[in-house]
Amino acid sequence: MMEEYTDIGATTPEAMDISRRSRRLIAELIGDKTFEDSIKQRCVIATGDPSVAEILRFMHHPVEAGLHALKKGAPIYVDIRMVEAGVVKKGHNSDVRTFIGKGDSMASNQGITRTRPAFLALQEELSGSVVVIGNAPSALLSLCDLMESGSIRPELVIGVPVGFVNAAESKERLREIDVPSISTFGTRGGTPIAVAACNEIINIYARSHS
Repeated sequence: MMEEYTDIGATTPEAMDISRRSRRLIAELIGDKTFEDSIKQRCVIATGDPSVAEILRFMHHPVEAGLHALKKGAPIYVDIRMVEAGVVKKGHNSDVRTFIGKGDSMASNQGITRTRPAFLALQEELSGSVVVIGNAPSALLSLCDLMESGSIRPELVIGVPVGFVNAAESKERLREIDVPSISTFGTRGGTPIAVAACNEIINIYARSHS
């Protein structure tokens, strides 16, 4: 895979060279046989931590689900603007949107976090979409509530919230739902892993349609 590897996020020859060299180094550590290996590689490079490969979990064929979502131009919903800024905007036709900010008046009136009202406001749009959560466990828990109730069914969920309150539990709950997902085990996660996983699926899609 490395000999023909290209990265749509690398826009100059120097950037492409760095990307390929990084991939070769990481491939020697964690393998290079599957698309899941490619996602692990990118997440390791994004964090500078080879042990990240060991905590990634792939459920119900998430890469195939992500590629199908991109093929039909499904929107990509992300939790915060930092994730939105990091997701590659070329190589696909999917809009990248943040869900925070939707339903804020409900959150203010009820004194609750902004995530549940946002999901409720967008639930008609979330089915068939890609949902990327890199930060708030409450966002993933709210999403799990709606998926378990049958209200929504995203095409793919990348759920890697970070922290010590409900982060591990929210991801464990995600893995118990029959929806394609990428998650991390334990308390670790965050924006770099969320963006890296999403961008690698975009990269795989772009390479197959170039």
